[in-house]
Amino acid sequence: MSGHSKWSTIKRKKGAADAARGKVFSRLVKEITVAAKQGGPDSESNPRLRTAVATAKAENMPADNIKRAIQRGTGELPGVIYEEVNYEGYGPGGVALLVQAATDNRNRTVAEIRKIFERAGGHLSELNSVAWMFKQTGLFLIEACTIDEDDLLLVALDAGAADVGADDGMYEVTTTTTKFAGVREAFDNNGIKCEQAELAMLPASYIKLQGSEAKKCLKLMESLEDHDDVQGVYTNADIDPTEFKEAAAG
Repeated sequence: MSGHSKWSTIKRKKGAADAARGKVFSRLVKEITVAAKQGGPDSESNPRLRTAVATAKAENMPADNIKRAIQRGTGELPGVIYEEVNYEGYGPGGVALLVQAATDNRNRTVAEIRKIFERAGGHLSELNSVAWMFKQTGLFLIEACTIDEDDLLLVALDAGAADVGADDGMYEVTTTTTKFAGVREAFDNNGIKCEQAELAMLPASYIKLQGSEAKKCLKLMESLEDHDDVQGVYTNADIDPTEFKEAAAG
């Protein structure tokens, strides 16, 4: 399975800072606002907004909060204007990291992200220096104990999923971006609960990290995830499950 799914799993188990409901809501509000700004307020014709709203509803965000976020994005309501920006860099062991952010102050955010990289022994790099290694992919994580594998396969593949796998007590379902909404709807209609559902940036290949480099990379990713402006962190690091367990214990 992918290194990203492992990171998502350990983040859930550790109860990382962004798991606090207030922070989840904050990030979802930014995503809804940016999606509405870029593609308009109609979720039927704006796939990104449709995904963001579905995620917000799954997190039990009040409908009024969703509505206001859309209205801020379209300019119907006053509020902070967020700009979407990606940062690319290298971490311990030469692994690539792609950081997605939404900010109202580009200069402040890039300075803070640069410091986070440098403290971990990494560095920011030029535009498109690592982005080419990643491809946007629909990603669903489902606890294996909640559904039989054959039942999941039947629903997922019938809805157009590209692949279904298992790792560390979780099923990982991947899709193309165009099939993501349909697979999500199929899961909802069949009562399949997803621990995570997103359009993720997954790498084509991975770099194995062990020991101190693995620990430093996990710390870097966690620090990036904790930043208020960061919406998502993706890497091509492949880290053994034992390293995740040690990180969780720490």
